[in-house]
Amino acid sequence: MPPIVCIGCGQLLDRDSPTCRFCGEDNRISETPIDVIEVPSDIELDRMNPWSQIKHEIIEKYATAYTRILQTQRWAKRYVYIDAFAGAGVAVDSEAEELKAAGALRALNVDPPFSEYHFIELNAGKADILRQLARRRPTAQVHVGDYRDILPELLMRCRFEDFARGLCLLDPYGLSVDYALLTQIAAMKTVEIFFNFMLVSANRNVLWRAADTVSESRADMLTRVWGDMSRREAAYDRQPTLFGGQSWFKAGNHRLIAAYRQRLKDAGFAYVPEPIAMRNSVNAPIYYLFFCSPKAVAGDIVDDIFRRYR
Repeated sequence: MPPIVCIGCGQLLDRDSPTCRFCGEDNRISETPIDVIEVPSDIELDRMNPWSQIKHEIIEKYATAYTRILQTQRWAKRYVYIDAFAGAGVAVDSEAEELKAAGALRALNVDPPFSEYHFIELNAGKADILRQLARRRPTAQVHVGDYRDILPELLMRCRFEDFARGLCLLDPYGLSVDYALLTQIAAMKTVEIFFNFMLVSANRNVLWRAADTVSESRADMLTRVWGDMSRREAAYDRQPTLFGGQSWFKAGNHRLIAAYRQRLKDAGFAYVPEPIAMRNSVNAPIYYLFFCSPKAVAGDIVDDIFRRYR
């Protein structure tokens, strides 16, 4: 991994300060590059909606608490930030139609910083923009490709035997994070995750009113996310039909989310606070933001943060 060096003179920085004691350069990431970065016309940036802003604030608040705590732990040799769906680092404000710092850039500005940053982005154009924004952070790497291929190796940077820890953001656009990956992360006992359960995608593609009308290929998407077929009992009730038989009909979202919270505990995460719903302008939930950790103190911190936004 690259050393932590000053962008101005190349000298090693002190671990606890972004200001170079040799030349005085402030090596913190600034939001100034937003005004000067080049966004190619063929790159469609994400939209920064009100619920997106809330999500970024929550993660930023916890990330700051996370690094402050680990900075005081003498045993901690490395604490790693991983974003598996990083985007461009900036997004277009849905109201002001101007560029705003998104999750990756906000993570780079956490003070004290993480030891390492790893951003995974499938779109090469977005990855190039993020590289522009991260250029002043030598410990940040942008990885282009599918997170399924890249994330497993990055998780090895967070092993218990290396006195390392990690905070991983899983922010998919749809139902694309398999339960098997979550069990793998939970088994490490060193990585905490923020994970978006995409309720809108589940309802649109799989959880139709009558389960019998959903194709097998569509149903398999949710089965992979859920981990087994218990997702049917969580999402549907058996109801009698006109001809004396029974069929499956959709139950409420609250029951589904409560059941998925239990599935995350079953995966091996000891502490999973009640998730927070990210809602649109008509108060309909779009997705639920989950947090999972092996540590009680982490669960308590996030539970407190969540309460401020409910």
